[in-house]
Amino acid sequence: MTSAYEDVPFSELLHHPAATTRRLDAARGLRLRRRDAEDLALMSVERMEQDATIVDFTARLLAGMVRTENADILRRVLPEALPWVTFLPAEDRTVFLDELVATARGAVALDNLAPIAILLTQWRHSAEIHADPALHALLTREPEADLGPVPVPGVVE
Repeated sequence: MTSAYEDVPFSELLHHPAATTRRLDAARGLRLRRRDAEDLALMSVERMEQDATIVDFTARLLAGMVRTENADILRRVLPEALPWVTFLPAEDRTVFLDELVATARGAVALDNLAPIAILLTQWRHSAEIHADPALHALLTREPEADLGPVPVPGVVE
């Protein structure tokens, strides 16, 4: 393996499938660039299964550390892995870590890592709000007046 991912036009896969897929011998995966749609990834099943094994191990390791006396160490080193957690209040860091472990374990059980990415994005946005005093004040202040009635969900007026 010489490189992580190689960018390849999607049309190259369509026109030269054998030659394009041989590139996987030298790259972890191929990023198939498409003009009018989201890019795709192509990797070997073996690589995909290896990645799943690593994520499963990591989720179990985190869960074990949180359940033991090592949880404090994990909380202290968390900013090295995710520097933005520095802006979260201490109690939110604890909640984040608990949610991360539970979500990682559930995501691995479903063979779907998307919930982990969503959780990380949501908490990162929370950190962005805490990092900006003006934004935090704007989003946490009480409304100045009654905002009126709330329509019943699903009812079109």
